[in-house]
Amino acid sequence: QVQLVESGGGSVQAGGSLRLSCAASGYISRSSCVAWFRQAPGKEREGVAAIGSDGSKSYTDSVKGRFTISKDNAKNTLYLQMNSLKPEDTAVYYCAARGILFGSPPLGPQYYNLWGQGTQVTVSS
Repeated sequence: QVQLVESGGGSVQAGGSLRLSCAASGYISRSSCVAWFRQAPGKEREGVAAIGSDGSKSYTDSVKGRFTISKDNAKNTLYLQMNSLKPEDTAVYYCAARGILFGSPPLGPQYYNLWGQGTQVTVSS
């Protein structure tokens, strides 16, 4: 079965950058809808960015202009480039996937059925 494994998290000062990776082991279709979520302590899981089956991208407003979601189908890897990081970006970041979905990809966790274990991102002020 397919597993998703995040990496690239760590600690960074405000204004810095991190690049998260999510590697899929086992087969996952290049047409799968994939996304990044995050969850800070005491807060609900929040959709950060997603790529739909047609390549459409969605971002939550708070990260627009700072984060970029991308994927390398040949490497079966999803990325999240995070620039201009803020302390409020501190959270555990999860990658997730679902089946084929065309159009603007959803940022609600209920739409995804395959999840990674998460990677911690800490941004200090």
